[in-house]
Amino acid sequence: MANPIVAIVGRPNVGKSTLFNRLIGRRVAIVEDTPGITRDRLYAVGEWLGREFSLIDTGGIILNEKDPITSQVAFQADIAMAEADVIILLVDVTEGINPADMEVADLLRRTNKPVLLAVNKTENQRQERDAVEFYSLGFGDIFPISSLQGFGVGDLLDKVIEHLPPAEAIEEEQDSIKIAIVGRPNVGKSSMLNAIVQEERAIVSEIPGTTRDAVDTLFEHEGQKIVLIDTAGIRRAGKVQHSVEYYSVLRAVKAIERCDVCLLVIDAAEGLLDGDKRVGGYAHEAGKAVVVVVNKWDLMRGKGVMMKKYAQTIKNDTPFLAYASIAFASALKVKGVKAILDTAIESANNHAMRLSTGELNRIMRDAVDSHPLTQKGKQFKIYYATMPVVRPPTIVLFVNDVNMFHFSYKRYLENQLRKAYPYEGTPIRIFARRAESRQDQPR
Repeated sequence: MANPIVAIVGRPNVGKSTLFNRLIGRRVAIVEDTPGITRDRLYAVGEWLGREFSLIDTGGIILNEKDPITSQVAFQADIAMAEADVIILLVDVTEGINPADMEVADLLRRTNKPVLLAVNKTENQRQERDAVEFYSLGFGDIFPISSLQGFGVGDLLDKVIEHLPPAEAIEEEQDSIKIAIVGRPNVGKSSMLNAIVQEERAIVSEIPGTTRDAVDTLFEHEGQKIVLIDTAGIRRAGKVQHSVEYYSVLRAVKAIERCDVCLLVIDAAEGLLDGDKRVGGYAHEAGKAVVVVVNKWDLMRGKGVMMKKYAQTIKNDTPFLAYASIAFASALKVKGVKAILDTAIESANNHAMRLSTGELNRIMRDAVDSHPLTQKGKQFKIYYATMPVVRPPTIVLFVNDVNMFHFSYKRYLENQLRKAYPYEGTPIRIFARRAESRQDQPR
């Protein structure tokens, strides 16, 4: 099932991003450094006491520069109330209670979601005493913490886990392929779902925000059971595009965690936008198979745009999704739907395809023989290769020197593997480990 969502809410400069990094156990850059993703990081998976959760950092929401800070934090609270299972309201003990703190607290008191008040930057006994002031916000217990030093964070996480909904398994067909329809609002996701199942399983409307939550639809395509997950985005009156994309990403995150294949739907007339890349980036990081669906292709008729050139532009603009398949369709005209399903099923099969250890080692050995890697007279050696897991296919190489395994050589090995086997539509992950003993050497 999808992980429960924990949202961190608060005014700017109270340490939300620092707490975000602390809770997920590693430092996460604000901007992804992979070319083509160009999106703010706001989501990661955290774990505490054996329980996983999706952590949302609401920092970085920038509305119109003329909007006051209080409007920004109010909007963050609105998101948290709509999406989160548990909300962490973060305040700053060194500045005391701020009017913006009071406004967001007023909003959060109206929700039936658990709200935990964390008083950040509490790093000495005097500040612990000062933290008592925040009891006046009316949330009962307070949690004095230091996001930077880690003080009190364990107690906060204990309470977060206590308030998460029960971890109940979702019963699904074991042999079904789960396909999530994701993308920006108003690119035709609900219409695409209806075109696929050929009946009105989802409400289709041009009014933004029709689909509030993911809607699952179970059906069969040529004997293959499929679960379709619709994740239409939400737009709120008076909010700018940044807020629209923020809602869209939150909805997509839930679906991406549960699916095998993501249908990343884009608008043919608008082309590939940053919001599309943002959602595609989440699918990539989650290791899901991806099919980019260019919807409303019928609107491009007579404009002299060729499919091959359009597809190449997508590939150029999203190098991190170079493996993704591309399909052209019109949900309104119900054109190209069968090709989408056939491509998605093929991608799902590739996503789950495991190579035997012997065959994998043959491919790696031939690749190294054809293009040896040397550095300062030292040759890079792969002693043994294995594929311990799939979905996505993940390869572990036991090598003589991990530091020599440059990303360009990793890409070379991946390309050689794709030449040998049809891994279209799915990412491939390759990791190197130092061979420590004879057991890691080929037998």
